[in-house]
Amino acid sequence: MAFASQRDFIETLETAGELRRISTPVSIDLEIAALSDLEMKKPGGGKALLFEKPVLVDGRISAFPVLVNSLGSERRMALSLCVGHVDEIAGQLAYLMKAKPPKSIGEAFELVRQGMDVIHARPVKVSHGPCKDRIHYFDKPTDSRGLKDLPVLKCWPDDGGPFVTLPTVYTQDPDTGERNVGMYRMQVYDGWSTGMHWQIHKVAARHGRRYYERGERMPVTVCLGGDPVFAFAATAPLPDGLDEILLAGFLRKKSVQLIKCETNDLMVPAESDFVIEGYVDPMEVLRDEGPFGDHTGFYTPVDKYPVFHVTCITHRSDAVYSATVVGKPPMEDFYIGTASVRILFPVLKMTFPEIVDIALPAEGVFHNLVFVSIKKQYPYHAFKIMNGLWGMGQMMFSKIIVVVDSDVDVHNTSEVLFKICSNIDPQRDTHFTKGPCDSLDHAPNIPNIGSHMGIDATRKLAGEGYTRVWPVECRHPEEVLAKVRALSAL
Repeated sequence: MAFASQRDFIETLETAGELRRISTPVSIDLEIAALSDLEMKKPGGGKALLFEKPVLVDGRISAFPVLVNSLGSERRMALSLCVGHVDEIAGQLAYLMKAKPPKSIGEAFELVRQGMDVIHARPVKVSHGPCKDRIHYFDKPTDSRGLKDLPVLKCWPDDGGPFVTLPTVYTQDPDTGERNVGMYRMQVYDGWSTGMHWQIHKVAARHGRRYYERGERMPVTVCLGGDPVFAFAATAPLPDGLDEILLAGFLRKKSVQLIKCETNDLMVPAESDFVIEGYVDPMEVLRDEGPFGDHTGFYTPVDKYPVFHVTCITHRSDAVYSATVVGKPPMEDFYIGTASVRILFPVLKMTFPEIVDIALPAEGVFHNLVFVSIKKQYPYHAFKIMNGLWGMGQMMFSKIIVVVDSDVDVHNTSEVLFKICSNIDPQRDTHFTKGPCDSLDHAPNIPNIGSHMGIDATRKLAGEGYTRVWPVECRHPEEVLAKVRALSAL
């Protein structure tokens, strides 16, 4: 099942008891964000919130409701992907990667039986779509209030202004035509321009450099809403060159319908709630962007970023504005990131088959802390895993990687901490290296450049310089545990 619109997904959340409607007028200036923050901090991520009467800064009630925290729990993430648990998709993906291309009808039906409706991964082009129910062109800044009519949230008191926080940003390589869909915050400067916070490591920034070298304007389109899988695919740490739209089609088991924009040649999902078209001029002077209360729990400072100029806004007649609020974890983005790791785990296993499991604890705000369990096979195996992970995509930003043995539950932070404290000699088992770091990390002396630490918390082998016999951990036999569990249940 795929969702045809944001409202379609809202109905599913409400039926499942996962939605709370807020009918009281609530301001887009801090109030919606503050209430959302409280909800996200509840056990399990609280509920999705639908603000039916968002109040704009001029006191008007927005024509568009605001949906926040729609993916902010394990259950809502599973609902957005139409499965009981995200691990089901990981299992399907693992099966697909091991499968050979079908050579007969029987083999094709076996893929379908396993949930592998891969034919729907490829998008289809359409000439009409609900995202164009309403079309607003902007030839001059005085033509319309534009973005000022959207309920764009100001989330934290010291933010530089309102920010679009859940956009899917479409760009294209000018040489190869390859599409990229990313998610980059957008500070609204006025009704027709925003900042475009793509960091130097991002694919969209690479596209921008090519347009700069060619001396051409870069077409950019931003979408909001539609099937929630679009936002999820935009945040997924895919291998470079893999089209996010293909992933979206695979996940929703229905081809994504793509429609050409009005003022540029980019193709975007026809079922989007909002489509904001425009361009970035790579030759233009960069503009101050920020501060912004970020997922690190701190404000990221003012910095220079490209300006996105709006040329057209189209939207559904019943559009819902989707947003998220980031800050000190746990927040909605923790559940999105966790689902990404679970679903793409089979991709990681292709490169590192010895990995048993991986976890990114909420306290590590994505990149700062990674726990990995492995089937250790030889001396310094843990160090091989650390260095390998630092060389893979966004894993290069990981500050601390902790490697433990296969019998350790990496999702139990207490258990991992116990192994760190009991299994390491700090000088022998700690490894430091230098490399790129997250642009949002305020700790390094120089932006985007920092150090990384690996901790080998596995049991040590003789080849690793350990000269004693590794002790056996105290554990009761399973038959004794079964008996006492039965007694304790009486």
